[in-house]
Amino acid sequence: MARQYTGSAGKITNCQVGVFAAYVSSKGHAFIDRALYLPKSWSEDPARRAAAHVPQEVTFATKPQLATAMIERAIAAQVPFFWATGDTVYGVSGVEMALRRAGKGYVLGVTAQDQVWSWGKQPALAGPAEEVAAALPSSAWVRRSAGEGTKGPRLYDWAYLELADLEAADYNSALSGLWTRGLVIRRSLADGKLAFFSTWCPAGTPVETLIAVEGRRWAIEDAFETAKTELGLAHNETRSWHGWHRHVSLVMLAFAMMAVVRHRAEMMTPSQKNAQALRRQRWCAGQFRRSGVLPAA
Repeated sequence: MARQYTGSAGKITNCQVGVFAAYVSSKGHAFIDRALYLPKSWSEDPARRAAAHVPQEVTFATKPQLATAMIERAIAAQVPFFWATGDTVYGVSGVEMALRRAGKGYVLGVTAQDQVWSWGKQPALAGPAEEVAAALPSSAWVRRSAGEGTKGPRLYDWAYLELADLEAADYNSALSGLWTRGLVIRRSLADGKLAFFSTWCPAGTPVETLIAVEGRRWAIEDAFETAKTELGLAHNETRSWHGWHRHVSLVMLAFAMMAVVRHRAEMMTPSQKNAQALRRQRWCAGQFRRSGVLPAA
């Protein structure tokens, strides 16, 4: 544990920070990997490492480096995915190159001050992302939903700028085809606040697809909220490397089980749901109760 920035609190505080990978599909979402971020002050302190039982082979790694390792593990495990998305911590880093080499598309958050430049595209663009956005005409914006939320469609205004077309083979000789590097800008309808996303996708990919990918981040935020409030993801006082990973792994397993149960329940027909409700009523009434110790008569 150390004083460091945490997104959940939105400030620097004494805490433990983990990097997580989540899998999101039309059938549900769940966490599939995790890593404890070890601050440099900890990784270089032998006494602290020994007290927390940090394995000798563990060295300091940035959050993007931890995320890159997770991407490589997911690919090695043949996890079926084509798109990846993440916040601004991972937008300008080795994560981009890892995904390009793997032939995966992405929509990764970047900051307003990150530099944007184009080549081979008109009009030519260069400068901080916020300045590029400010110069866009009103015709560049479209209003689309990022997906359904708790209160209905999550509507924003969006702009998509294609910056360059590149050959996939430039990053991996086993790949082929033309891919587009771009910038997606999201504008809030409530206050006009902007968010920026670096994109990589097959040439000709419509902006609606990129919006849908970015909208999947909502499921990840929902996963964190559910895991924290219902499964105790953050309710631990572990002081060791193994203790943190054991606690978090159990929470991830419980969340995955819930995701499977929820999906199966949603796939049930009305008659199946009615039959299940009837069995539950009979159980509560005591008609089907049996001792957990003694066999049924």
